[in-house]
Amino acid sequence: MKITEFMKSKKGASGIGTLIVFIAMVLVAAVAASVLINTSGYLQQKAATTGKESTEQVASGLQIIQVMGKVNVAADDIEYITLIVTPNAGSGSIDLSKATLMLTDGNKKIVKKYAADEDAFDSDKGSLFTGLSWTNIDTSATEFGIKEIQDADNSCAAATPVINKGDVVAITISNVGGELTFDQRTSVSGTFEPEFGAPGVISFTTPATYLTQGVVELQ
Repeated sequence: MKITEFMKSKKGASGIGTLIVFIAMVLVAAVAASVLINTSGYLQQKAATTGKESTEQVASGLQIIQVMGKVNVAADDIEYITLIVTPNAGSGSIDLSKATLMLTDGNKKIVKKYAADEDAFDSDKGSLFTGLSWTNIDTSATEFGIKEIQDADNSCAAATPVINKGDVVAITISNVGGELTFDQRTSVSGTFEPEFGAPGVISFTTPATYLTQGVVELQ
């Protein structure tokens, strides 16, 4: 009985040690909360940026409408290749100065980029197979030329060849020096890679014979 009364009447006291532990717990909780808030803010920003970039990557891209070649019957070869290109449906604006054209005949692969000068750009929306489309491409450089076909908002220019919804351009490369071999029945493949988004796919087989001097549809 006396022991029970003694235990009921006993009072505890918080010493300095307990107080230090309590303050330490509060500080740790505050630091942890600060770290969590900062981390969640950073992750939210990264998620938003990644989501935007992923959307651009998936939704944007190039579509190759047609591939044509200019035949040199005497050399039994194709001298120039032209791609008719437009953005995919729903695609954002695409800067062609950052695009890369890759092509292979099975034995050799070439990589071409835009030369970014007036000689490699043709704003004349007239006949496709005159002027720059065939003859003004530098045969010694790793470059392609651009000719406007359709550009209602004039977004595509020599210094800033940007295409967007509804724009159609011709991308031309020279093979005058026989950089690639386009013999009869040669399988040719490649891609036209924009800075972001889906690339345009190139895949065709050259004709069985080159009988006519002029333009042939390849793809």
